[in-house]
Amino acid sequence: MNKFCILFFLILVFSSCITTVNIPDNMSPAEIIQRGQEALDKNRYNVAIQYYNALYERNRNIIDLIITAEYHIAFINYKQGKYDLARHELNAVLEYYNSPDQELLPQHFKRLCHIVLNSIDEKEKQRKRLFRR
Repeated sequence: MNKFCILFFLILVFSSCITTVNIPDNMSPAEIIQRGQEALDKNRYNVAIQYYNALYERNRNIIDLIITAEYHIAFINYKQGKYDLARHELNAVLEYYNSPDQELLPQHFKRLCHIVLNSIDEKEKQRKRLFRR
């Protein structure tokens, strides 16, 4: 009986971590971004990533929305402590700004990328200092 209870509990815990979101085809990009942000605010990273992936997939020809999706996915990876992945993704977002049309792109994501990259550097410096002691 105890083994069954433990198994049931583990299944319940792991299934709650893997939530699949139904995102209607007619949901606007603004709604998708809002829902992704709401999930992120509640630390529901898997759900937030699903929204931002949908934003990316449905708007592959709109650079502002691609940057929005890619930045938020990178930020989620940063929040989860996946610093190497986040750094790689943030640098990929910054690559969009190495174009003749960079002034037409949303500038706040460029600034945010630099802020998060600096934060990653600081966290890694702190981690190195702790391990030196």
